[in-house]
Amino acid sequence: MVRIIPNLVQEMAATPATRWHIISRVGASLLGSYAFVWGLVMLGIGVCLQAGMTYSDAMSLAALYAFLVFLASFLWAFAAASVVRVWSVLLGGGLLMTLAGWWLTRLGD
Repeated sequence: MVRIIPNLVQEMAATPATRWHIISRVGASLLGSYAFVWGLVMLGIGVCLQAGMTYSDAMSLAALYAFLVFLASFLWAFAAASVVRVWSVLLGGGLLMTLAGWWLTRLGD
């Protein structure tokens, strides 16, 4: 048996999973991942529009990547050691990417 990061495994085994901890992980995996992917789609569309793509092509391309990123962020929400870090990265990243995408789409006006 391969031991990967033995301290983390022992720490997670020693920490009891409370009801709040489980609800927070599930919420982060669903809501946080959705917010992160929303921001990614907005940023992707903004970048593609600035590159000269049509809106429908930009939306299609962003939607293709959105599925893979949602899956990765959903799984990461359960695998990460800190729930606070998960919420911070997913919501903060989603907010920043949404604002950047909104700004990029306004540059063309």
